[in-house]
Amino acid sequence: MAEELVSNYYKMSPSQWRSPKYDIKTLRDLEAGEIINGPFAQIVRYQGSPKGSALGSDRYDFYKVCLQDHTILKTLRDSPYLKLLPFCLYVIVHELIHIVRFSRFLQNFEATHHEKLREERRVHCHTVSVLRPVRMEGLDQVLAFFARWHEPIDGLASP
Repeated sequence: MAEELVSNYYKMSPSQWRSPKYDIKTLRDLEAGEIINGPFAQIVRYQGSPKGSALGSDRYDFYKVCLQDHTILKTLRDSPYLKLLPFCLYVIVHELIHIVRFSRFLQNFEATHHEKLREERRVHCHTVSVLRPVRMEGLDQVLAFFARWHEPIDGLASP
């Protein structure tokens, strides 16, 4: 559902959607270095190349969305008004928007701390735009939960 929503928002054809290579993994499938505390997910970028290819021009970016189950579940326990499905939909739509923006060179993966914060605000705004028309029980509460990301961050310009 998240992929379809993001695809529609960015007006991407199925062939365009296959271009950014990514996978989504939960905690049990993550390597030790992919597990973090705090965020609900992180994107790790790897370099890939076709088997047997020695050409540097064949290299591509592969993005791994690492869902941080422990953080998601703790937040849901601490905020019983939040439901799992709409919460995870928000998180995954958010991460897929990042991947589209990286793959279209709208945002540099290797950005400064301040630029990453500005990008987070931009992506949260896009996430709301993607999800606002969706009718799903509990989604309004999730959108309200993430509303703080639309507020100005001290010392940073608006998105």
